[in-house]
Amino acid sequence: MRIRRKRGLRLTLQQRRDLVGLSFTLPLIVGFVLFFLYPFAQSLLYSFSKLTISREGIALDYVGWANYREALLVHPEYVRVLTETIVKMVVDVPLILALSFFAALLLNQKFRGRLPVRVIFFLPVIYGAGVILKMESTDYMMLLQSTHAGARGEMISVGASLRSFLMQAKLPEALLLYIMQGIARVPELVRSCGVQTLVFLAGLQSVPPALFEAADVEGSTAWESFWMITLPMMSPLILTNVVYTVVDFFTSGRSALLGLVQKTAFSSGSSYGLSVAMSWIYFAAIGVILATTIGVISRKVFYHE
Repeated sequence: MRIRRKRGLRLTLQQRRDLVGLSFTLPLIVGFVLFFLYPFAQSLLYSFSKLTISREGIALDYVGWANYREALLVHPEYVRVLTETIVKMVVDVPLILALSFFAALLLNQKFRGRLPVRVIFFLPVIYGAGVILKMESTDYMMLLQSTHAGARGEMISVGASLRSFLMQAKLPEALLLYIMQGIARVPELVRSCGVQTLVFLAGLQSVPPALFEAADVEGSTAWESFWMITLPMMSPLILTNVVYTVVDFFTSGRSALLGLVQKTAFSSGSSYGLSVAMSWIYFAAIGVILATTIGVISRKVFYHE
């Protein structure tokens, strides 16, 4: 007599991994559907309407694409601020990623007091980063405007020496100016590097030591190991940090465009539709930038099995 076993649902290893990943993202999906999807769709409706608030409630008058045309063709500031925001993102994101990757490489080395240094580096992200950044910038400007000739002369001397060193390296003038401007904004950039540094640090610690041992046996230098092992192994996290940094930059409270949208919304009751249209144009621009960035960088990403 044969006993037939009931065959249950058999999943492949990849399918089981996908389910585990889905379980981690499930709270976000549920939260999006319950708390974000309705306002998201409602804002799209507002962008095509003239919104009027009265004692009776909210009145919507459909105006079609008028709000979008006004934002792009009539409003005196929107296109300029949007362009400046995108250009600033293109300038800042490579600097933030380079600084965070460099900091992760330093923090990954073995030295006494490594753990406190890691904590200190992440503190601006936790404790009132905007206030701390404002205080640091104020102190920096006061130092620049100081009447003390010695302090000012020393700072000018250091800056001139660094510029001279970079010029001796035969760097193009545009790249030299880009580096010098980045150095001048180090306090602001460091504030934006905390999360990216932790991601890079976790990635560096997950690289199999056997790869470096094999490279040492083959006679590779540290420089060659960096380009042939470290950088390819970190490429998936570079893509992750690029996406995070772009989104964080565009959604930061310091964004001039978000300030303009808020100012437009509360300038008068009839400007809500215009401000929502501005937000949707901003959202579409971010989506295009992210899609382009992911499409370009993902071609160079190496996934180690």
